[in-house]
Amino acid sequence: MEKQTRRIFLAGAPLAALTVITSSFAVEKSGLLIHHVFFWLKNPSSKEDFQKLIEGIKTLQQIEALSEFVIGIPAQTPKRSVIDDSYSVSLFTRFQDVLAHNAYQDHPIHKKFVEKYSSLWNKVQVYDSVNI
Repeated sequence: MEKQTRRIFLAGAPLAALTVITSSFAVEKSGLLIHHVFFWLKNPSSKEDFQKLIEGIKTLQQIEALSEFVIGIPAQTPKRSVIDDSYSVSLFTRFQDVLAHNAYQDHPIHKKFVEKYSSLWNKVQVYDSVNI
């Protein structure tokens, strides 16, 4: 009897794994998506470059797919080893789902922003996450 039970369990394991993978994918496809972008300016001491980047980021706010839009700079919080405040500007956006995010990425305004303003930064780091 033990062999039979083990055999049934092993036979069902791939299906269980597929269910977990499929469920995870479904959550990602349908859940709230946070898109947090960090920019490091080539010339971090240039107020002109900073203002140009802010001007460019603000153009992205016109994209309909956005649910939330916040431009930020590093906070003056106490220094800790887990805090990276080396970036110049951050952009926090929220989308209803991955499809809205993808529409934002493909939007002509977003593409124009990257084309027109990417010469200002030397590094961009993006963190995307979905709710669980």
